[in-house]
Amino acid sequence: MISQSEYDNLLAFYPVLEDLPADLRAAFQSSGARLRRRTGQVLFEVGSACSANILISAGEIHVSRLASTGREILLYRVEPGETCILTTSCLLGDTRYPARGVVTADLLGYLMPGPLFLAAIAQAPSFRQFIFGAFTRRVANLMLLIEEIAFYRLDQRLAALLLSQGPVITTTHQMLADELGSVREVISRILRGFAHQRLVQLERGQIHVVNHTGLEEIIGRERDQSHRHPDGSGL
Repeated sequence: MISQSEYDNLLAFYPVLEDLPADLRAAFQSSGARLRRRTGQVLFEVGSACSANILISAGEIHVSRLASTGREILLYRVEPGETCILTTSCLLGDTRYPARGVVTADLLGYLMPGPLFLAAIAQAPSFRQFIFGAFTRRVANLMLLIEEIAFYRLDQRLAALLLSQGPVITTTHQMLADELGSVREVISRILRGFAHQRLVQLERGQIHVVNHTGLEEIIGRERDQSHRHPDGSGL
């Protein structure tokens, strides 16, 4: 059961819940379950059954896929106010999870049972638009991720990641490798090259971006090369 104060707090992140019909709001408060997980705990694995949608009020989930080579690629993060599109997909299609979800910041969420979630989509247009809108945006981002992995070099992808998180990134080489689907040794080698070019400054547990233009030039140069034919002509 979800208390009124918990429900009110959840509304701050998911105001669309106010648009649910009164009976569905009441059903969510009475049948919804509180979910707490600590950092590092696995929320779901490949092949896990999916029985409820999760609405997050605190924490973060990393959704990733493990390749046959043992490398893990981050697909997306789920933060407060967002939804997990794989959970949506599994509930809509009555299938099992095709990826892994790990808590990366202490999690507080509330589970909306599958039948109630489906009823909300069917009966509340604004809730349906919220869920499908999130689904569309995530799929678009996943398409970009596939494009980057397939066509862009790792140094360009790392440069883009640093620019998106800078100017000071608190992370480790292993965490960057996990996010980019690589290995720590390769990421460390590229970072040392960036440092030698005075694009970044490396410190223990931190990376300082000191030359935005230089990193942008790496991104632009690699993308330009990746969109050219073998004969040197553009597409």
